[in-house]
Amino acid sequence: MPVDLSGTWNMVSNENFEGYMLALGIDFATRKIAKMVKPQKVIKQNGDSFTIQTLSTFRNYLVQFKIGEEFDEDTKGLDNRKCKSLVTWDNDRLTCIQKGEKANRGWTHWIEGDELYLMASQPK
Repeated sequence: MPVDLSGTWNMVSNENFEGYMLALGIDFATRKIAKMVKPQKVIKQNGDSFTIQTLSTFRNYLVQFKIGEEFDEDTKGLDNRKCKSLVTWDNDRLTCIQKGEKANRGWTHWIEGDELYLMASQPK
């Protein structure tokens, strides 16, 4: 089984976050506020089942899924879109592909040392 991502992780930086939000069509005011907050991720992993909470002073978000099973995701509180999401392992990286209004959307989580990384796939 790949790496265990369970834990509480604090954001250190968010490179090109504004560009990502702009590509998603997120309004100006929300983008300005969102890029200033430093969210915390709480990941609970139980075998192939995951709960990921993103917590901040601005908004909170919760997603639950099982590896390899497509699910309906409502990104209410983030960019307020509905999509079909599928999360899989790519070696030791947790990768999500989202199908919906925007193509090539998703994210990848991985650990290096004692830091959790998140790379978002920028929609076209």
